[in-house]
Amino acid sequence: MPELRVVEPAKPTTLEGLVEDYLASCRARGLSPKTIRDNYGYALKSMFLPWAAGEGIAEPEQISSRVLDRFTANLLEHGGKRGPLSRHSVASFAESVNWWLRWLQAEGELKAKAAAQVPSRPKRVLDVLSREEMQALDDAAKTERDKLMIRLMADTGMRVRELLGLRVTDQLERDRNHYIVVAGRSQGGGAKGDQSRLVPIPRQWRRLQRYIERGRPKDANSDRIFLSARRDRRTGAYEPLTKSGVEQMVRNTAKMAGIRKRTYPHMLRHSYATWALNRGMNPIMLAQVLGHSSLVMIQRTYAHSTPADAHELMAKLLADN
Repeated sequence: MPELRVVEPAKPTTLEGLVEDYLASCRARGLSPKTIRDNYGYALKSMFLPWAAGEGIAEPEQISSRVLDRFTANLLEHGGKRGPLSRHSVASFAESVNWWLRWLQAEGELKAKAAAQVPSRPKRVLDVLSREEMQALDDAAKTERDKLMIRLMADTGMRVRELLGLRVTDQLERDRNHYIVVAGRSQGGGAKGDQSRLVPIPRQWRRLQRYIERGRPKDANSDRIFLSARRDRRTGAYEPLTKSGVEQMVRNTAKMAGIRKRTYPHMLRHSYATWALNRGMNPIMLAQVLGHSSLVMIQRTYAHSTPADAHELMAKLLADN
């Protein structure tokens, strides 16, 4: 009878262990599981570590800016295991690797300073809706529930999942000003970074109150503001609205409003941000309203403002003096 041999699993390399330590640090800081898995985890475990293994790089002392240049160049020229990569994806992977390198340096695991070059992202032009088209969406919506959802996204820039997470207790009045408490983007049952923010709703406050008091199902078992019109066959409770359901509602409403652009909920968020910037809102304040932790996303996403936009804003500012 042949002798059974027990094959022990290969021990992780030093780099693999440091990646796992870094991801544990991200979890301890309260970052959402989805952000850790899809951003940092994928960039490091699925992109960087396999490339490093192929290059014979297993220790942090082997990492240098010259080595990292080869990593970025390889992504640009050959792509990943799933095929070619856009410059935007390569830039995101390089940034995630750089965050890990900064952590290594702070922990004393990497003595020499090293960073991957981040390729410039191609500028994209966002298609947005005008305020008149926003009003046309509101007018074309079939129910007050749909009208209010469209208007809240159009006037606050909140995300769909944030909208669907609103509860009847999330209205807040402070110093005669009216707000809605918006939880951060839900990932795995928790808010993004466990953050909540106050979003001003001066125009929609009364309308939201009326809907909660009169338009929302009276016998709803859930305290969510927006519920499906259908009941669960087994429990008789109103079913929660889904992200896909809201997306379909926005598409159908846009068709009824005669809007020929491809219209989707996140487009309302982009439209609000573009409108707010063009009206002179402070980018720091806009970042707070949108729930961004820094101005990077504002600068990167809304760099499509035209010289005409700048001219109009400057004329408005000068006219106010």
